[in-house]
Amino acid sequence: MGNMFLWVALLMSHCFWGLSGAAAEQSSELERIEKCGTRCSQDLQCKTKRGAWFPPPCQDPAQGLNSSSVFAKISLSTVMSCEGRQKCSLHLQIKTAVHLTESIHGVSICTVTAGMMSNCQMFTFTKASRGRMSGRKVEVENNCFDISPSQHVQVTVKTVPSYCGVTWTSTYEAPGCINKDLRQHVPECITGKLSYDVKPERKELSVRVTDMLEDYDYFLRLCRNDFICKGTGAETKIKKGDPVMSATLPYSRPLPCLCIEGWSLLTDAPRVQVCPFKDRLEELWFGINFDPLEETLSWEPECQVSAVVALCQKRDDGVCLDLPHASQKVSREKITFAKVDPHPQLCMKFTAGPQSWVKCPFADATFKAWEVVVTRQQGQEDVKMLSRITATFSVGQCVKSEGSTGCQITDTHTMHVEKNKPVDFKLEGEMCNSCLEVKRLDVKFAATVIHCLEQCQSSSPPSAGFSRRASLDWTWVVVPASVCLSGIIIITLLLNLLLTVYQRRKQNMNGGCISEKQIDPAFDCVVPVLPTKSALHGGVLVPDSPQCGNNEKANLISH
Repeated sequence: MGNMFLWVALLMSHCFWGLSGAAAEQSSELERIEKCGTRCSQDLQCKTKRGAWFPPPCQDPAQGLNSSSVFAKISLSTVMSCEGRQKCSLHLQIKTAVHLTESIHGVSICTVTAGMMSNCQMFTFTKASRGRMSGRKVEVENNCFDISPSQHVQVTVKTVPSYCGVTWTSTYEAPGCINKDLRQHVPECITGKLSYDVKPERKELSVRVTDMLEDYDYFLRLCRNDFICKGTGAETKIKKGDPVMSATLPYSRPLPCLCIEGWSLLTDAPRVQVCPFKDRLEELWFGINFDPLEETLSWEPECQVSAVVALCQKRDDGVCLDLPHASQKVSREKITFAKVDPHPQLCMKFTAGPQSWVKCPFADATFKAWEVVVTRQQGQEDVKMLSRITATFSVGQCVKSEGSTGCQITDTHTMHVEKNKPVDFKLEGEMCNSCLEVKRLDVKFAATVIHCLEQCQSSSPPSAGFSRRASLDWTWVVVPASVCLSGIIIITLLLNLLLTVYQRRKQNMNGGCISEKQIDPAFDCVVPVLPTKSALHGGVLVPDSPQCGNNEKANLISH
């Protein structure tokens, strides 16, 4: 509980006290010292010793003795001591102004940093110098408290001996490595400078390193930056003293979170990162996946990004209209849309800031679940619904006005389609300049597809018992059959006429003589018999006999 209270006080004090001084030091050049030490006001003799591990309890102060009456001014700052150009260290410098009285024999200064024990120094005044300076304001300055870049330090100043309630406390933040002076001279802040050239045709980055930490090897790698930068490949080492401080790093995709990271071979060495493709957000909108069994559409960002992902329907003019209730915010987690109809017009829209990108994962019709199939015969259109899955659809007849992308519904009905079983659309009435509006109903997200008919079609009313299409099919069967039958009858009559003319001409050429006689037992007359090729097969052809008054056609008489 004591440590928790200490750090709560530290953070509160930091918010109200230390920010202004630290902010000023972030961009300024720090004061240099050759050696740390303690300095007291002139004529005041100081002795320095380490504070006790377990200091004695505080005493009740004399009347009128309090913090404001004792501590006139206390200031905190950072100074730097250097042993070489890149071998500098930071120290906390504390200047304390105290109104000296007979009951004050010195001051105690303690510093506490996160995870470290308290570091206390006691500065006492000799009895003789206290006597000479009593009642006057004296100063004590010390700069031997070691600190690190960006470190938070709690500073407590008390009197010696310690009087209850006579205490000054504040929090100080040391300048960070953003300070140019630190980046050039403090090893913990020297990262080196990276510059690069992109070779997109070879997918390579040519990296150069300058101002690196002397006498240390240097490492380079590519990584994807998130909470930490995750390496994407092997590290490349540049040896110390190498005259060419450069390396070539191959990459696979120019992602906005792909960065070049460099650091010196030093324990807890700081690292520098540059991201060559940080503005290439369009590279993120890949990797859309669809599960045809679960009918789920999913996408996972390869980099952390603040964006809105929505499902939309792409029109013929290229505009993608958002589907209702089909948007999700994304940062780094995978997003999923359940029960999605995989139609080529259904797309994903990614919006990041003022920019938007549209990706249509079903544009190649790989997962197309259904389609409106139109066949044309004899100038007529046959319209069917074909589905690769069992599904339910809303089908509406509508009229599309000229120059409009919408369609005015005139009739709507529900259609159930079995897997791989085509179903005819029941189109009623005149269909000139008409369209079909089709949408799948058994999913959560679906495109509304408009299919317009190119030919005029008409149909009988439903009470006639046959559809318009059936009537047209029977017409095209009966008419050709009637034509063929009429042709056969005409040809038969012509052949019969020609045969009769031939027989009578043959009879006239023989002068009406009978070459052979045969008495027909059924008729008491003589019938002229004309030998024909049929006689070779055991029969003769007998023409009509004018003598007997027989008007029948010729008959084939068998022996």
